[in-house]
Amino acid sequence: MTNFFQWFAGMGRRGLRVCSILVCAIALSSCTGLLATSGEPVSQMVTSTLSDPKTFNYAFNQEFPHVFLRTAEGLVSENSETAEIEPNLAESWEISEDRLRIIFTLRDGLKWSDGEPLTVDDVIFTYNDIYLNEAIPTDTRDILRVGESKQLPTVRKLDERRVEFIVPEPFAPFLATTGLPLLPAHALRESVETKTPDGKLKFLTKWGVDTPPDEIIVNGPYKIKSYATGERVVFERNPHYWRKDEAGQQLPYLDELVWQIVESQDTSLLQFRSGGLDAVGTSPDFFSLLKREEKRGKFTIYNAGPAYGTTFISFNLNKGKRNGKPLVDPVKSRWFNTLEFRQAVAYAIDRQTMINNTFHGLGVLQNSPISIQSPFYFPPEKGLKTYDYNLEKAKELLLSAGFKYNNKEQLLDAEGNRVRFVAITNAENKIRVAMLAQIKQDLSKIGIEVQLNPISFSILVDKLSDSLDWECYLLGFTGGNEPNSGANIWSVDGGLHSFNQKPPAGQPALEGREVYDWEQEISDLYIQGARELDLEKRKEIYGETQRLTQEYLPAIHLVNPLSLGAVRDRFQNIKYVALPDKFWNIHEIKMSEED
Repeated sequence: MTNFFQWFAGMGRRGLRVCSILVCAIALSSCTGLLATSGEPVSQMVTSTLSDPKTFNYAFNQEFPHVFLRTAEGLVSENSETAEIEPNLAESWEISEDRLRIIFTLRDGLKWSDGEPLTVDDVIFTYNDIYLNEAIPTDTRDILRVGESKQLPTVRKLDERRVEFIVPEPFAPFLATTGLPLLPAHALRESVETKTPDGKLKFLTKWGVDTPPDEIIVNGPYKIKSYATGERVVFERNPHYWRKDEAGQQLPYLDELVWQIVESQDTSLLQFRSGGLDAVGTSPDFFSLLKREEKRGKFTIYNAGPAYGTTFISFNLNKGKRNGKPLVDPVKSRWFNTLEFRQAVAYAIDRQTMINNTFHGLGVLQNSPISIQSPFYFPPEKGLKTYDYNLEKAKELLLSAGFKYNNKEQLLDAEGNRVRFVAITNAENKIRVAMLAQIKQDLSKIGIEVQLNPISFSILVDKLSDSLDWECYLLGFTGGNEPNSGANIWSVDGGLHSFNQKPPAGQPALEGREVYDWEQEISDLYIQGARELDLEKRKEIYGETQRLTQEYLPAIHLVNPLSLGAVRDRFQNIKYVALPDKFWNIHEIKMSEED
């Protein structure tokens, strides 16, 4: 499953590497100290990511990629090839006829990375003390809420192997939500039950990125070995991981993973071409270059089709005030909250040229917040509204809404204010910066001035989720097959309802925040969609959410790139998929014996 939609920073795809101390010293000096001191070769996976991790505590994670892809597992998991829900830490489950309860049976002999038993008590602790605990501000809780009342499940222990989940009404994504990572009670309970001198739970600051790695207790195939800010995260095999192969060998096969923190996709490409990385996301702007080198470089470029997820621009529709000061300049807020303005912007963006130029033809149009591959995607051929490039239509909409043009063809509002706004994106992702540059050029053709402001991802996230101080952004959300994974985006009180965000936990309510009727309707439909058990009826409900989002445009969707990645041929068991975690079967990947 996809746990929830997180801010998608964009990254060089995780890479794989094996080297000895000698090779490391000669070919990749930044690997120094990562290999066994005995001098024996260590099978190692080197990855690249654009930014440092923000937390080692899953409850507070809002980013992708994140370390929990490699360190954390839940009761169930989603097979990324088949989209089927499969047993994970739970070996089996029983669902009642009324669909209101699930009884899970845990595998026998499970352990945490420190060797302590992983038991039903850890399941109870994870859900009741953390995810369902209203005193802990976690976005994870949004996808667990059920029905209009937004009730939370009840979780209780039946015996030493069995745990029961109960929901107040049928909840279609119920089984998938139990894939949330489990957290260790023996390591974290004290922090949940203890407050600091200022009255806050110690858990709120537990397992930050400054925590010594040996204190981070996990259950996934790898555990954190070391973290150097701005340099790398190193993972090592979890000696107590539960999976074994058919021959009885404990998984994972590879000894270590390394995420090199490389704040430039160009630099990741150079490192891959020089042998410093064993895999790299094949960005459209260097696909042709890598394709020519594919045979000589002994790597394969995988194409999994259109990527999951979405990329879009969004305007800040929040009319609220903080301490009497509007979050958004009232003049600009009037523009952003004018439907014709948003629709005109959508018509003015030449997305096909974006595909041809920025993506070099390696992309498809995206017209919905739901991934194209999802069975719940509502396509244009069935009636979904689209905004094909049409400057005349854009100008007509603006004029009908009271905007006007001066003698320089600059757009003015009815009061004579020049229409201009600041658009932000994460500077580390040059594809997004290029997309935003084209949008600036496109909107200039209808008289709108866009001021580009690429900023670091961490600053951008703070603006969107904390200060709420922004006008327009270009970003993406990770995607998946289950629409309810995006519940915290479309719920009016959701933690990622960014276009009209409520204040973060602990901050006072905004004065004058308004929720539109269509906005509330989308929020309600997501509740109905999760409640409906009939697949075809669920498709109709989520189809209506897509119709509303395309009509009212809280987000203007752009282009979905093809999911391309280059991986060295010496690695086996690669199951490359369009989902964001390309190496979802990391525990099965191994090196060829000839290497």
